[in-house]
Amino acid sequence: MIEPVYSPSSERYDSMTYKRSGRSGIQIPVLALGLWQNFGSHKPFQDVKAMAHYAFDNGICHFDLANNYGPEYGTAEENFGRLMEQSFRPYRDEMLISTKAGWDMWPGPYGNWGSRKYLMASLDQSLKRMNLDYVDLFYSHRFDPQTPLEETMQALVDIVRAGKALYVGISNYPAKAAAFAYDYLKERDVPCLIYQGRYNMLNREPETQGILDQAKENGFGFIAFSPLAQGLLSGRYLEGIPADSRMAKEHFLKSSTLTPQMQTALVKLNEVAARRGQTLAEMALAGCLKDDRVTSVIVGASRVSQLEDDFKALENIVFSEEELAEIDRIIFV
Repeated sequence: MIEPVYSPSSERYDSMTYKRSGRSGIQIPVLALGLWQNFGSHKPFQDVKAMAHYAFDNGICHFDLANNYGPEYGTAEENFGRLMEQSFRPYRDEMLISTKAGWDMWPGPYGNWGSRKYLMASLDQSLKRMNLDYVDLFYSHRFDPQTPLEETMQALVDIVRAGKALYVGISNYPAKAAAFAYDYLKERDVPCLIYQGRYNMLNREPETQGILDQAKENGFGFIAFSPLAQGLLSGRYLEGIPADSRMAKEHFLKSSTLTPQMQTALVKLNEVAARRGQTLAEMALAGCLKDDRVTSVIVGASRVSQLEDDFKALENIVFSEEELAEIDRIIFV
């Protein structure tokens, strides 16, 4: 059976909100699709295609990848490359496509961390897998304490100057290293576009460590990953650990996380969400987007229905002072 040629919705930009990333010219959808766990070789390609199509049809034009996303390393990028050839090629210029390097990718000393050799080689491989001439955004995925930061940042500068990326970003950097990176890149006329960090109702480190303020003061954006705390805020664990859940498989989310105190907190947070007319997951996304220092939130999905639920969070991202105080009491008691 020959599938019809993909034609995205003509109304795809009507309901999505876009925010400028710092002082740049780039506007980013407040929801981005992350291809971390459910877009690799273990997932039927038809499911990958259905989720990507739904996202783009509804205004998500930012697709966030990394070299080792899969779970088989590289296979999320390979599947995205198939999407480019089968569906998205005519719409390439409507898309913001990002990838990263910094975590384990291949054996030996040159397949990890932040050396120039690793970043350059990794991006070349990523471009081949994704069938792209360039990415819109390339990240140093984590700070490397053993490599001079000048080397890592100069690699990002040279990647932009070589035309392999339009913008660069950093992810998982401590504030001191981020400050150095921002200054180094700006002095070479390749300013950092955005900082990507873990941020959710249970993890406020970007607030407490000054990352959010630092990005805003320097004119860069901030994009949050893990807004549902690896699924802990998804609503799946209100009554325990489902047998088919990520936590049951001890996969990135450990069962030891669900202490009696945590489960009680989740139930109480769910009650707050219900009063707001939201699910716990919707409130968790809204809780990230309420902050004007946050440009966008990366959402994952294993099926289209989860993306449908994510969009509902955009219907109410305003919190009263009383709601915020109650949420903090629940979490930090």
